[in-house]
Amino acid sequence: MDETTYESHVAILHDELVCALGCTEPIAVAFAAAVARDVLGCEPERLEVRCSGNIIKNVKSVTVPNSGGLRGIEAAATLGAVGGDPHRALEVLEAVDDAGRSRASELISAGYCDVALAEDVPNLYVQVTAHAGDSWSRATIAERHTNIVELVRDGKACDPTPYLPKAHGTGEGDGPATPATADARSCLSLSSIWEFAHTARLADIEAPIRRQLELNEAISDEGLAGDWGANIGSTLLATRHDDVTCRARARAAAGSDARMSGCALPVVIICGSGNQGITASMPVLEYARELGSLDEELVRAVALSDLTAVHAKSYIGELSAFCGAVTAACGAGGAICMLRGGTFSDYEATVVNTLANVGGIVCDGAKPSCAAKIAASVDAALLGCDMALRENSFRGGDGLVASDAEKTIRSMGYVGRVGMHPTDVEILNIMIGKTDVDAS
Repeated sequence: MDETTYESHVAILHDELVCALGCTEPIAVAFAAAVARDVLGCEPERLEVRCSGNIIKNVKSVTVPNSGGLRGIEAAATLGAVGGDPHRALEVLEAVDDAGRSRASELISAGYCDVALAEDVPNLYVQVTAHAGDSWSRATIAERHTNIVELVRDGKACDPTPYLPKAHGTGEGDGPATPATADARSCLSLSSIWEFAHTARLADIEAPIRRQLELNEAISDEGLAGDWGANIGSTLLATRHDDVTCRARARAAAGSDARMSGCALPVVIICGSGNQGITASMPVLEYARELGSLDEELVRAVALSDLTAVHAKSYIGELSAFCGAVTAACGAGGAICMLRGGTFSDYEATVVNTLANVGGIVCDGAKPSCAAKIAASVDAALLGCDMALRENSFRGGDGLVASDAEKTIRSMGYVGRVGMHPTDVEILNIMIGKTDVDAS
């Protein structure tokens, strides 16, 4: 691997593995509102929020962290505007206190925030306009959860640099993180990821991955110990706690149980999603412990998992009707295959087997049932790994399975990005009551 390609893989990991408090879609709304308020220079008298359908879908049913149990775009935007820290990016709501929660509830009841669907915009799109007297400010985010594409006050452009996420892993004063470009992500392939995971210098990758393992295990622990959502993780663990495959599923599901129900613990995300960051890491950690893997082997395996998830998801986009737990589980399954001594061909087969099995799971928004979809996806990945290690795999021509693993990833990506777009629209219409399924 040449040095340019190597550095691209490192940059992708550091760019993707950032910390978020709560589901990233409501947090993106809160972040935009906090930035708009900061640029305005005072608490807004009212907010106007325009969001893409996918943002509305993913915010509707999830609890906003540090909100006292509130849900929805109005709650996320109002809480961000009155109590959010615009310099904390996806941890914007970490410091919200009782006074902020009380103020937000008061304003929401008074109709403070007007929400509308934005048409003909990217799948990930949030625009918050804050008004106070004759002054106004606007923050617009598109494509990625902290990507500020417009920042203005009274019609004059403002510098978004102070609000950009900070780099992780090297110290507090690093300044804004340099995003890995689309060209950098285009260099990814299963073969390059496999080579990178085996040869990367640990000093280049271990800080963000250790942080991912530490924080995501903490919220998984909370999901297993507490009463969160539908308690998928603890239900699984209660049935077959002595089975590593069950523990791997439970570990991942439990983190989502807590996160989707408003747990105020941070997670490290991948592909813009905390659920995917948990799915890509917790099953790998559980297997590493079961197998007695060395610490270095665990770090390398999680690096492979994360990059595989990014690669598989890159053909779909961050938000769609294709459940992202599937692509994250592809990464986890591939990493577990690596820990179990599988070859590169076994790794490829694991990815293909997983996609062939659960590639059709739909995303109907962020909510407690995400934990069950994670458990199902991880189960499919573990089956895919078992199949591959026994030289049993789905072949080209089996449905969407193509002649090789890379083509299979692309075919599934096309279905997720293009084929499932009408499905995405209909899911949103049902969720917001625009489609009456009883009358159809």
